[in-house]
Amino acid sequence: MTMRRALLLVVAGVASVGLLTACGGGGKDASPKPSLTISAGPVGDGGSTAAPSAGSATAQEVLARLSAKVSAAKPGTVVTAENDKNKLLGRPHQYTSKQTFTDSRIATSDTEGLDKDDSLRGGAVEVFGSADDAKARSEYIQSVTKSMPMLAEYHYLDGPVLVRVSHFLTPQQAGEYGAALRG
Repeated sequence: MTMRRALLLVVAGVASVGLLTACGGGGKDASPKPSLTISAGPVGDGGSTAAPSAGSATAQEVLARLSAKVSAAKPGTVVTAENDKNKLLGRPHQYTSKQTFTDSRIATSDTEGLDKDDSLRGGAVEVFGSADDAKARSEYIQSVTKSMPMLAEYHYLDGPVLVRVSHFLTPQQAGEYGAALRG
């Protein structure tokens, strides 16, 4: 294992501890902001109201629509109360469903040593009870990873849906998820 990969795993482990104990809170800023954490270009956040396509869809249903448009995306782990490492599923103001996914464009060598359901292998779809809760979760994650570029990720919001995409993808590749979510 290279020194860089070992460092990545250590930093990821330390940050994971912080994310695992996260309450997911965040401010309720009324003005929409770009929700991309590592790209200079703005990416729309899909608005702050529930999109007709999002409705009461589960993460699995959203991911099925995304993977129909982004052929590199393959379903990963469906998060349950028993396997939720963050212990957030169903908690007040947290996601009501979540599923990870992989992206075949990410090199295996980039994700060596990571859990099979790690969002760095592709991403995760999180569905919330409200758009405000999804936005708060996105803002919280961004604030935690802001000073750790190795953990930064792309975020796309559409009403109560947050799609988190691995930083191992290029901005254009990640943008396919944003377009698929809104389209």
